Amino acid sequence: MTAARPTGPVRVLILTASVGEGHDLPARTLAAQLRAERPDVEVITEDAIAAMGPLVSLMSERAPRVLYFRLVWLWDVGYWLSTALPPVRGLARRLLGRVGSGGLVALVRRNRPDVIVSTWPGSTEALGWLRRTGRLAVPVCAAVTDLSGLRYWAAPGVDLHLVTHPESIPEVRRIAGAGASVQPVHGLTAPQFLVPRDPVEARRDLGLPERGKVVLVSGGGWGVGDTEGAVDISLGLGEVSQVVCLCGRNETLLARLRRRYGGDARVRVEGFTDQMGDWLAAGDALIHSTAGLTVLEAHIRGCPTISYGWGRGHIRPNNRAFQRYGLAEVVTRRERLGEALRRALAARRAPDLSAAAFPSAASQVLALAGTGAPERAGAAQSPS
Repeated sequence: MTAARPTGPVRVLILTASVGEGHDLPARTLAAQLRAERPDVEVITEDAIAAMGPLVSLMSERAPRVLYFRLVWLWDVGYWLSTALPPVRGLARRLLGRVGSGGLVALVRRNRPDVIVSTWPGSTEALGWLRRTGRLAVPVCAAVTDLSGLRYWAAPGVDLHLVTHPESIPEVRRIAGAGASVQPVHGLTAPQFLVPRDPVEARRDLGLPERGKVVLVSGGGWGVGDTEGAVDISLGLGEVSQVVCLCGRNETLLARLRRRYGGDARVRVEGFTDQMGDWLAAGDALIHSTAGLTVLEAHIRGCPTISYGWGRGHIRPNNRAFQRYGLAEVVTRRERLGEALRRALAARRAPDLSAAAFPSAASQVLALAGTGAPERAGAAQSPS
């Protein structure tokens, strides 16, 4: 984007979804970056799932909470049907557009933004449908934080796709159209990842041992996957002095792991953290189950990553891409995790701060707001 920024006050509507940290975190970091770059900006963050209505909430929030933990095979089936089969994919797109569009249009009318940013694929798809059918006049920006498996992350009709991985650009254009505007950016991860962090200082600040290997085990924001298996395998390696379990917002997992490992000084169990930059600087390896931004953050810090423990639905195409681009080793069976972990612990890489050279996400959003956003009174048209 090369357009000049608007000169007057700018109102940005960010749509997120509280289904794991993969959408809320980019929404928070983008909002902070917008305010830092343009102090007079007005940022409004809303839950897209709530706005799109109870049916979307049932299918996108309540059902996944059951499938992620109990019927994971059904999550696989649903994901495959909605992404791999064109007739089902087309039907899902139309349903998202028609069922969720009324609530989104009402939300836009209430907030009258100059630009909309979506960090959740469901709202991205619905907003793209509204844009390409002429029912929404406000420019739409999609924040794409997965590496691959980008159906619904990218959508025809979206004005600008912001990606965290340049490698994602060809897939975005296959989905959204050859002429889709796509820009790699920084600012969808925490700003701490733009600067180096000394591993020894990070260990001291976190109260970790300065000697021996530190292994991080993460199940993402929802704390899914074979966490206990990853911990037990890590403890079996003599060079490991500390295993840190990052449980996200899963209080049940947090309590279970503290009961199981409470007497083991080599195991530390943590709940939700906003110090991932320090943990990944201090760690010698990461075992992570849910792809997404955590793998990118580990790559930036130079912390070798193993994708293990879940591997369902959208994780499968991401795992293939991780291997293709050397971002993570993928392990699907517990008995192979130990040898993969030994390789990771022997090969910590240098930090990769190349993303700092990309333009900021905030600058691109502000530029999009200045490329002809309509008068606010006419910002949304009724979806007839």
